[in-house]
Amino acid sequence: MTARKTFLTLAACLAALPALAEEMDPGQALFLDNCATCHGAGARGDGPMAEFMTLPVPDLTGLTERYGGQFPLLEVIHVIDGRQLLRGHGGPMPIFGLELGGDSVALDGPEGTVTESPAEIVAIVRWLETIQR
Repeated sequence: MTARKTFLTLAACLAALPALAEEMDPGQALFLDNCATCHGAGARGDGPMAEFMTLPVPDLTGLTERYGGQFPLLEVIHVIDGRQLLRGHGGPMPIFGLELGGDSVALDGPEGTVTESPAEIVAIVRWLETIQR
């Protein structure tokens, strides 16, 4: 390939990046920025840090299956925001409730209760719900 063809190919790829970013689900983008290091880009527990954890990093694409066919929306939100602590790498999973923000989103909880959570956490969890197998 000539230098000109290489340049044009590279230029075309770079020009497409903004369109790809616009098409990416906001929850997926937040997941990639905050969670993929451990959970992997596909949320299967195979991120680059997973091998250094003392406990296996869970595959988040099987949550619905593990919960009997019902996606555990509130439970996942509570793990991410720190209301439900999980142990990983010898200590609790990092709590992202203080890192992730946005306006508060109200969600229906069990028995008619209302749970509020930052919009960025809800976006991540809603994206995880879409990738369940």
